[in-house]
Amino acid sequence: MFKRILCTSLAALISVSLLGSNAAAETDHADTMRDMTTMEIVRDMGIGINLGNTMEACGDWIAENDMKWGDGVLTPQDYETAWGSPVITQQMIRGMADEGFGVVRVPVAWSNLMGENYSISPALDQRVHQIVDWVIDADMYCIINIHWDNGWVNTFPENKNECMRRYETMWTQIADSFKDYGDHLMFESQNEELGWEKLWNPWGGTEGKAESYALVNEINQKFVDVVRSSGGNNPKRHLLISGYNTGFDRTCDPLFKMPQDPTGRMAVSVHYYTPPGFAILEDEDADWAKARSSWGTEQDFNELYANMDMMKNGFIDKGIPVIIGEYGCPTKGKEPDSVRLFLSSVCKAAYERQLCPVLWSTPGGHYDRDNCKMSDQELKKLFNEISGFDPAQRPTGTTTAPVPQKLMGDVNSDGSVNVADLVAVQQFLLGNGDIADSEAADLCEDSVIDVFDLILLRRMLINK
Repeated sequence: MFKRILCTSLAALISVSLLGSNAAAETDHADTMRDMTTMEIVRDMGIGINLGNTMEACGDWIAENDMKWGDGVLTPQDYETAWGSPVITQQMIRGMADEGFGVVRVPVAWSNLMGENYSISPALDQRVHQIVDWVIDADMYCIINIHWDNGWVNTFPENKNECMRRYETMWTQIADSFKDYGDHLMFESQNEELGWEKLWNPWGGTEGKAESYALVNEINQKFVDVVRSSGGNNPKRHLLISGYNTGFDRTCDPLFKMPQDPTGRMAVSVHYYTPPGFAILEDEDADWAKARSSWGTEQDFNELYANMDMMKNGFIDKGIPVIIGEYGCPTKGKEPDSVRLFLSSVCKAAYERQLCPVLWSTPGGHYDRDNCKMSDQELKKLFNEISGFDPAQRPTGTTTAPVPQKLMGDVNSDGSVNVADLVAVQQFLLGNGDIADSEAADLCEDSVIDVFDLILLRRMLINK
């Protein structure tokens, strides 16, 4: 009875200022930045995997379908599952760690559910936080970025001022929201959109080349300046700088410049899909390449080694860490042995040269999200041999029972976490009603719904 009275009194007190407060909440994920260089951090990552076609899923058709077939109220999960992914669970993330990956790249389309003046959706922000927490709790590093995001970055050349304002506004919010995370979280400036053929055609001479590279460099510098001027751990956060279209040769061009950074805590990001006839095309030719079903000739290996040496000589040997944020190939139209050989060879060639390779994986791809393990267990063994991963050395407790696919904090079961859930908990503690989903309201997971759950829910909703 005393506890109930205490909770009721505290709830009434909190409700006076809860919804209008702008004070930053103390985060449960505050951490210190260790005395490690970015080169050491990148090496500590080992090898990685992408949570692809998930949090970066986007498109106007998603909203149109919801208006036509749904209830007209979009949630982050409507986008999360739009490109074929199941709802991500903690078990899926832990499975990545158990399979030997040390870093998870989480591409994000922050414009989904966006409000006025490029205001990022609190519900989307909360969902990304949840996934980042799961990655870090599984003893892995996490990388978040601004991904393709429905392509607005492609309009930079003709709409520079507004695009730069949008870019700065978005990164200001992201940096502030995640400012208290430690060095297991890395920010990546952009995906592979920095570089524009409308300014410079790489196959048509050098006209416009300097202008295009200058714009890439300017955007990357803006990213560093915004993050470094924000609070928390961001002045020392390790940052990932997008190369020119993340191409190996274009990023190694002298016109590409790493930003000025007072801390010198930066790595460069590139992608590897070479040769494109094998690594990109499935079973149909394109005007720029012929589809290939096999890989592994002497010429293929020579090309791979030359490209990896290019990045090592151009960056690693100059003290600049390199993360291959994406590499991979489809399985459709490919010989399974060639897929396994290509992926393991790229991973090994990169890792041996101190580059961190991060596998591109999408629903139904190389990582089985339903069974939480690699689809090809022979490939897993090869990856483990490359990285030296020993499953027996995984920290105790990383393998657990399946985690229910429940959105914690969604007290009224409407598919999103918002002020309505907060009000529902307040009214319950004041004795003015029941809760639709008591499990979602029990954020402390102590089988009691009290003011402490209310406080945690508040932390989800206010700006950090």
